Amino acid sequence: MRIRGSMSSGQDTSFVRLVSLACHDLRTPLATVHGFARTIARTGELEEPESRYLEMIEAASGQLAELLDELSLAARIESGRYEPTTTEVDLGELVRAAAARLDEELVRVEGEGELVRVDAPTTERALAALVRCALRHGGLDQVDVLVDGREVRVSPITPSSAPVVLGEDMRDLGAAVAVRLVRALGGSVELDGDVLRVALPA
Repeated sequence: MRIRGSMSSGQDTSFVRLVSLACHDLRTPLATVHGFARTIARTGELEEPESRYLEMIEAASGQLAELLDELSLAARIESGRYEPTTTEVDLGELVRAAAARLDEELVRVEGEGELVRVDAPTTERALAALVRCALRHGGLDQVDVLVDGREVRVSPITPSSAPVVLGEDMRDLGAAVAVRLVRALGGSVELDGDVLRVALPA
């Protein structure tokens, strides 16, 4: 199933195709950097501070790979070429896996979920990105995440973070892509007071 993006048929899609191509071509040299950094780190022959620098290179290359995945996903959605592989997953399990990507002291998850049909890996990443954005741009020490059936509620969303979390103020790539992904899958992302409500399709 192909997901139609937000571009109309009359719009020029050459730029998003260029972004997709760049993401594809950048993966090979980035994988080389990450792979060799990991190989050297496993030898255990380096001393400080060299070993610490190598760990930083490995971590940074992993972060770059995730950013390329986000850009590639956004380009596919915008150009109408997003073809997700959807499966039925328990939303509660998906949210807890997303929260595990963050510091456990920063996120409190409660509630029970129902089965939803989504692209599980990208949706897990998207939910983590929305929570991370609420923390980062809201200047918060902790956020609450409530799972209720097919809906996820994240709070509090501050006035300063609201437009960023909704992807309207483009200052957070992860959140901007997350909103587009949820909507492309047939879900919704809305703000209700200081609560972000993310609904996913059954």
